[in-house]
Amino acid sequence: MNQPTAGEKHGVFRFAAIISAAVSLSRVTGLVREMVMARLFGAGAVNDAFQLGFRIPSLSRNLFAEGALSSAFVPVFTHYLATKGKREAAELSNLVATALIVVVGALSVSGMVFTPQLLRLMAPGFEAVPGKFELAVLLTRIMFPFLLLVALAAQAMGVLNACDQYGIPALASACFNVGSVVFGLALGFTVGRSFGRGLIVSMACGVLGGGALQLVWQMPSVIRAGFAPRLRLDFRHPGLRRIFGLMLPAILGGAAVQINVIVNTNLASNIRDASGHVINGPVSWLGYAFRFMQLPLGVFGVAIASATLPAISRSAARERMDEFRATLARSLGMVLLLTIPSSVGLAVLGESMIGAVYQWGRFQPFDTHQTAVALACYSAGLAGYAAVRLLAPAFYALNDARTPMLVSVASIAVNMASAYTLVKWTGMGHAGLALSTSIVALFGALTLLLILRERIHGIHGKTLASSALKIAAAAAIMGVACRASSGAIHALGFGKPAQLADVAISIPLGLAVFYAAARAFRVEELQVVRAACYTSIRNASRPEAGDPPARNR
Repeated sequence: MNQPTAGEKHGVFRFAAIISAAVSLSRVTGLVREMVMARLFGAGAVNDAFQLGFRIPSLSRNLFAEGALSSAFVPVFTHYLATKGKREAAELSNLVATALIVVVGALSVSGMVFTPQLLRLMAPGFEAVPGKFELAVLLTRIMFPFLLLVALAAQAMGVLNACDQYGIPALASACFNVGSVVFGLALGFTVGRSFGRGLIVSMACGVLGGGALQLVWQMPSVIRAGFAPRLRLDFRHPGLRRIFGLMLPAILGGAAVQINVIVNTNLASNIRDASGHVINGPVSWLGYAFRFMQLPLGVFGVAIASATLPAISRSAARERMDEFRATLARSLGMVLLLTIPSSVGLAVLGESMIGAVYQWGRFQPFDTHQTAVALACYSAGLAGYAAVRLLAPAFYALNDARTPMLVSVASIAVNMASAYTLVKWTGMGHAGLALSTSIVALFGALTLLLILRERIHGIHGKTLASSALKIAAAAAIMGVACRASSGAIHALGFGKPAQLADVAISIPLGLAVFYAAARAFRVEELQVVRAACYTSIRNASRPEAGDPPARNR
């Protein structure tokens, strides 16, 4: 049997740590971008229009670029690199990039033409507010070419990850966040200095500038790795056809996810008050809350998934299933260790965190509360979101794109049932939509896990279940401590100072309590993290030892 060595055991986590550090910066800059938007536009009609305008190319990005493309491209490219050599892999990379320019470019143009129809499908309630629908159409058309830029950036990221380069591509999103704000504000305050329509249009143009910077940032590393881009088109190439073969089910599965988003956005745009008038804000509250939740999701879930996929793809290509199983199980345990306490922390301290970050300018205390309610409901599914990001690509590494597609299609029924029940029958409003999203994530993660366990004949289930219970117990103790700390701080003060003090005191307290409880419960994943950190520090302090890179051990 091909059991992983100690270096390989820690290698994925070291790579994940690199990605986590980079993604942390990305998510922090993303929050800064959202802070700017909240301060300038609040959570009213103008920001609702921007959120929807940005959501449509973002949905297409998740569907065609970072979702289906990454899941299909990385395993095939890694297989070519491991079995056929760099020259064949470079040829495949160029074919994929050129095909993206042709196909995704045409899709972007089509999306710009049919923007009004897409908006009426997603947010019919916008037409009830004068000028809101027309502004959303304009902003969406401006931002649609972002799809092509991010598709090419996702392909470059896949190339670098397959070469065990994670820092530069993980920082690409930070480049987008910084670039979109800088370009948008520079354009807004030089061309149109008003805080109305002119500035929001400039911020939409800034999204394109940030997308271009995200791609340009990665290209020097791609070239140094030996994969200089060249236009090359051959739809008969077996590698390209294999990628397309994997992408088609992924696109269909991703389409199911986007249907869920469309259903939820449709419901959010039609939420009304007691007098029957459409409420301005639900789309923005959900957008701000989900952006906030993307911090732990990206730092932990996406980072671990990005580091794990090339490793399990190599194991699958070399038919080392014991290694595949062990790596995936360790990564799942790590996801649970990091996301379960994060979800508890977001639910308990969410209102103070959101108030400290967003409650400036036109973002009012009422918006803070409504966003915090949505965040608490989103956080219930955090472990599910992260696990799906890890489990779905595992099927692609096994050359099976059909199973994730079927699970995604099944999630449509789960989402419709839960969303309509929670919004229409229980009156939860936008919070019901956030909770429905969490239910879908947990359903997808559990279903994929059960199917994969049968497919690979076990995935260390008893060990994972034991770790999950211990982690949940430690997180519960942490939640009680954070609740007590937060209550005491808000009893002594109020407003912005209390929010800032709560964030500064309760978060470190929660981390310390969770760490102590997890050590007391002997959580195995915590011990692995400590060992990996110790190994990294030891190697860094002894460069003369000449330790070989982890991938060559």
